[in-house]
Amino acid sequence: MTLVIDFPLRATVVDMPTDPLPLDRGRPEASRIADSATDAVVGNAFADGDEWALEEAYRRWGALIHTVARRATGNSHDADDVAQAVFVSAWRGRHRYSPDRAALPAWLLGITKRRIADHWDARSREQRRIEAAGHASEAMPQTEESVEQVADRVLIADELSRLDQPQRQIMELAFFDDLTHPQIAERLALPLGTVKSHIRRSLIRLRSRLEVDGVAV
Repeated sequence: MTLVIDFPLRATVVDMPTDPLPLDRGRPEASRIADSATDAVVGNAFADGDEWALEEAYRRWGALIHTVARRATGNSHDADDVAQAVFVSAWRGRHRYSPDRAALPAWLLGITKRRIADHWDARSREQRRIEAAGHASEAMPQTEESVEQVADRVLIADELSRLDQPQRQIMELAFFDDLTHPQIAERLALPLGTVKSHIRRSLIRLRSRLEVDGVAV
């Protein structure tokens, strides 16, 4: 099977096997079923090798993967290549995915980090070849640590956007502006106890959604 991904946001599965699929994506009712499926249902179907789940996973989380890749690589062209590699790798390695251990988008983010690291490894090798030939480039590869930070930051920002106010503003000040609890309370003119309570409840919610290695809240 071959997966073809075009940007913006279009995934097509070609060279389909002859075995019947649980859902026929060509039928309108199949599309409605996919649209109404929960993330967990899509994840279980993906692990089972149902090809409609690959397309549905790309439709739901392709933009997130591409955003992480673009911020890490610095341009859309390389981000396209990384995103393509992520979904191809995920589908080929679907037998290693366990829905009980991680949600599908979190698992895809883990693959994204590795593909970004591969991208910069390749750039680093090319850089060394250029320098050896006497044509040093100003471009410097990102470190694996910075790749992790970019991916985690984007994922956390996506989860924070789901919070209501004032929880979202409080958490953004804590995460991205590195303000202390008293500083946040002063900035927003809120009681310190209220700020602490909002942060505690928001952290509990975030932890329940970010159950994947490498993402710390």
